Amino acid sequence: PIWDGNEVWLVTFGGALFAAFPEAYATVFSGFYLAFMLLLFALIFRAVSLEFRSKIRSARWRTAWDWGFFGASLVATILFGVAVGNAIYGVPLDQRGIFVGTFVDLLHPYALLCGALAVALFSMHGSIYLYLKTEGALQERLHGFLWRTFGIFLVLYMVTTIATLAFVPRSLANFADHPWAWGVVLLNVLAVANVPRAIFQRRP
Repeated sequence: PIWDGNEVWLVTFGGALFAAFPEAYATVFSGFYLAFMLLLFALIFRAVSLEFRSKIRSARWRTAWDWGFFGASLVATILFGVAVGNAIYGVPLDQRGIFVGTFVDLLHPYALLCGALAVALFSMHGSIYLYLKTEGALQERLHGFLWRTFGIFLVLYMVTTIATLAFVPRSLANFADHPWAWGVVLLNVLAVANVPRAIFQRRP
């Protein structure tokens, strides 16, 4: 149910975007066509890897599908981060709102930094979830991994925040009109600060 439920949001997002913002829908799905195809391929390959992994009792067979699952997950995560990075940074549009760049134009340094942050975040989240679902020696082995994934995430989180303030100065514009929004920033910082506390207390 968790796996199937996670696929539904893609259809829901597309339908909601078309209903609420048809021009944005046309721009996104035409300009980001290759990116969306890569994302769909990655998500489909993840599901295929899970299904095919247990079809043959062979270590080499399972290892190949494990690497396939890893690669597809990595591609999907980077694309998610790159998409968010481009949404923040901005994309080149003409007067009609049509995307005038190429797929390579979407892979600028800031977007790739956001992609790296997404990978670090998902790695930390995944390791915490594995710690929650395992026990014994494997759980103890994961505990050290939790600290490493959190450390990498924290560094990239701070670097991305600094890069956003430096290269996207308009990102602070709404705080002048809505000072209460700083409360959201505070909650975000407290949520990040809670992660090492929970890891130290072994409360995933």
